[in-house]
Amino acid sequence: MNVAELVGHTLAELGVGAAFGVVGSGNFVATNGLREGGVRFVAARHEGGAASMADAYARMSGRVSVLSLHQGVGLTNALTGITEAAKSRTPMIVLTADTAASAVLSNFRIDQDALATAVGAVPERVHGAPTAIADTVRAYRTAVRQRRTVLLNLPLDVQAHEAPEAVPVPEIPGPAPIRPDRQAVAKLADLLAGARRPVFIAGRGARESSAPLRELAEVSGALLATSAVAHGLFEGDPFSIGISGGFSSPAAADLIGNADLVIGWGCALNMWTTRHGTLLGPDARLVQVDVEQAALGAHRPIDLGVVGDVTSTAADVHAELGTRGHGAKRPRIPTTSWSVVPYDDLSGNGRIDPRTLSRRLDEILPEERVVSIDSGNFMGYPSAYLSVPDENGFCFTQAFQCVGLGLGTAIGAALARPDRLPVLGVGDGGFHMAISELETAVRLRIPLVVVVYNDAAYGAEIHHFGAADMTTVRFPDTDIAAIGRGFGCDGVTVRSVEDLAAVTEWLGGPRDAPLVVDAKIADDGGSWWLAEAFRH
Repeated sequence: MNVAELVGHTLAELGVGAAFGVVGSGNFVATNGLREGGVRFVAARHEGGAASMADAYARMSGRVSVLSLHQGVGLTNALTGITEAAKSRTPMIVLTADTAASAVLSNFRIDQDALATAVGAVPERVHGAPTAIADTVRAYRTAVRQRRTVLLNLPLDVQAHEAPEAVPVPEIPGPAPIRPDRQAVAKLADLLAGARRPVFIAGRGARESSAPLRELAEVSGALLATSAVAHGLFEGDPFSIGISGGFSSPAAADLIGNADLVIGWGCALNMWTTRHGTLLGPDARLVQVDVEQAALGAHRPIDLGVVGDVTSTAADVHAELGTRGHGAKRPRIPTTSWSVVPYDDLSGNGRIDPRTLSRRLDEILPEERVVSIDSGNFMGYPSAYLSVPDENGFCFTQAFQCVGLGLGTAIGAALARPDRLPVLGVGDGGFHMAISELETAVRLRIPLVVVVYNDAAYGAEIHHFGAADMTTVRFPDTDIAAIGRGFGCDGVTVRSVEDLAAVTEWLGGPRDAPLVVDAKIADDGGSWWLAEAFRH
C-alpha cells in the first residue's frame, strides 16, 4: 500500500459518509483507497457539481463528506462549490492532489493553500509517509470538531511513498458542548421574563436543537421562526411562523415586527434574515446566541450576546426560568402560510404564474420530500410555497449566492436522504449552467423532480436594472423538457395548471428516471423578496 491508498483507507476508517469527485491521474489512487475502504464514490461530470453534491450530502446526512480532486485544475474547477461549503461551515474534506515540491515548473502548480485560505477553507497537508495517518486524522478532526471545510493536500511525490504500518485511528467525537456562563443565562432569563411578545429566530447553528428551543418557547411564550437555511426546524408546531426575512409571509412579518424581544439562536441576523433590519421593531431588544464570540453583533447591534451552543443555552435558560416559576401563555396567532395569501394570478398566454405553479406542486408532491434551491429571482417561490417535513427536508446553499449550484445540491441531498422524494427548484439560468450533472442523476437512477422556473432570462438582473438595455440577460426560449429527455429524463412542458397532470402521472409510475419540468413562468415584475432586498 502507498500513502495515497492509506489516506483513502484512513478517511474510510474515520467514518466519512460518501465521496464525490472527478477522477484524474492525481487523485485516482486515493479515490480507489476510499472505495476499497467501503466509502461510496459518486463520479460527477464536473468538479463544480461534485463540490455541491459533497456539500449537500454533509448537510443533509450529518456525516463528513469527501470531495476528491485532481491537482490544480480539478481544484479550481471546484472552487465556487468549496467556497459555498466553507462559508456555510459544512464539515467536509476536500482531498486534492498537489504537485510535488520539486515540480516548480509544472503547469499544474498553484498555491493551493492560499486558495483554501482565500475562500475560508482550512488548508492542511499530508507531509510524508511517517505522518500520513496523523495528518489525515488532524484534517478530519478539524472538519468535525470545528465544523469546517478542510482542504487536505496530497502531493504527488508523497502519494507514491510506501505506506507505514497501519495503526488504529482514534474515534473523533463531534463538537463539545459550549455552556454559557451563569451571568449570561441570568440576563437572558431576565429579558425573557420581562418580554410580552418574544420571537425566536433559529439559524444554521440551531438545526440540531429543535426540542430544547420548543420547550423554552413554550415556557417563555415565544413564537418560533427560522432563517431560510433552517427552514422546517419547527414544522408542525402551532406557534411556528415560518421563515424570517425576505421570504416571510405578510402575517409572519407583522408578528416579527411587533416583537419586543428577538433572539437569534445560531443565527447571523444578517440583512437577508432581518430585511436589512427593517423587519425588527424599533424598540425590540435583540439577543444573539452563538458558539463564536466574533459572530455576536457582527451584522447589527445587539443588546445581549451569549457565547454558547444553542442546545446548552436553551436548556440552561429553561432551567433558570423554572427555578423562578416563570411561565407565559402564547396568544392565538393567524395562519402565516403563504398558501393563504391572496394574489392576482398572472397565468395566461402560455405562461403560468410561479405562485400558482408552486402552490399546485406543493399539493401534488409527496409530503416526505427534500427540497433543494438554486439561486435567482425565482427562488422565493419554492422556498415559500413548498412545505418540508423538517430541517432535513430543505437544502439551501445560498451563503455565496451563486447561480448554478442547485443540480449538484439536489443530487447530494437525494443521496443523503434516499427515503424522500428529491425536488429541485431552479431557474433556467442555473439549469443551463449545471446541465452536465443531469447525466449523473440519470446514471444513478435518482427519482429527482427538477422544476425549472423558466423565464428565458437572468430574472434578477431584469428586475434590478429596470428600463436599461436587457440584451445581455435575455435569451431565446429553449425546450428544456426536450433537453431533459435527451439526457434520459422524463420531460414535460408546463404552461398551465392542467399541464401538471403529467407530474401526477410520473409520480404514480416507476420513478426510474428524473423528471424535468419546464415551467414557462409569467413575468412577476420582480419577486417580492428581491424587490425588498434591492430597495436597500
